[in-house]
Amino acid sequence: MANGVLFIGWGPVTPGREKQAVEVFGQVTQYYERLRRDGEITGFQPVFLEPHGGDLNGFILIQGDQNKLSQLRLNPEFLHNITRAQLVVQNVGVVTGFVGEELNRQISDFQAQAHELT
Repeated sequence: MANGVLFIGWGPVTPGREKQAVEVFGQVTQYYERLRRDGEITGFQPVFLEPHGGDLNGFILIQGDQNKLSQLRLNPEFLHNITRAQLVVQNVGVVTGFVGEELNRQISDFQAQAHELT
């Protein structure tokens, strides 16, 4: 059961890098599919956003065990793919998120801290 996510967002394609952006996206989705098959993640969902005036053009949401996702962030192949993405699209970012029981734990901790501080 997934208790964590990685949100990998990106902005506009760097002008002149359109072809490379398509290639990198294909390579990255193959990488995440392999991680899913190998049980390193439970799944992933790529999302392209319609034009909306902001700097977020799309993202990939990777689901899995929070500990495995934390290790994944330091994996040389993961970092290699993030570096390649930064060379073809702007505003690449990786953010940890919480779901399931870990989300409930985060909410409970927030409530306890808010109660203590008010």
